[in-house]
Amino acid sequence: MNTGSNQTEPKRRGRRAGGEDTKAALLAAAREVFVERGYEGATVRSIAARAGVDAAMVNHWFGGKEGLFAKAVLQVPVDPSVLVERLLDGPDEEIGERIVRNFIGIWDPIGGGQFAAMVRSVTSHDQVAEVLRGFFVQTLIKRIVTHLDVSDAELRATLVASQIFGMGMVRYVVKFEPFASADVETMVKAIAPNLQRYLTGDLG
Repeated sequence: MNTGSNQTEPKRRGRRAGGEDTKAALLAAAREVFVERGYEGATVRSIAARAGVDAAMVNHWFGGKEGLFAKAVLQVPVDPSVLVERLLDGPDEEIGERIVRNFIGIWDPIGGGQFAAMVRSVTSHDQVAEVLRGFFVQTLIKRIVTHLDVSDAELRATLVASQIFGMGMVRYVVKFEPFASADVETMVKAIAPNLQRYLTGDLG
């Protein structure tokens, strides 16, 4: 009986290590392919081929292309598809508030360090900035604006992006006080109305 137990343990460890190796290979390959080809041009197959693994592993580890991009390039601790669903779950007139609450809820617990790292990466690499625009504006915010079925979708999406990134810059990168340490309710009251106007209000 002891022999059987000893044989089982190493096998579990081996599978776990191999899986982690596959995950790491996919993350490294994704960073290269996304920067080379942009978000739209990068495919799950091309990333998996670069990593030397089966394309099914992308879904297994990251839930798809969006999740892989979020972990490899943005390094955000939340699945983008889940985030969009969360933002759209509720009255349309409260989306601005949900954006602020979720943004702070994601980044505050980890000190905003990953957001600051992402901003530094964007400002020092034009390719990363282009990929980020394609993903953040076209894939995330555009999906919200499309759901709202409003005019000037492109403009609204970029205005929302400017507000969100500005909030992140001041709170996590340059850390201007008292903005950097303001509580959630203060941030919601100050920023959500402007975000809501960008999304559903009159831009004239």
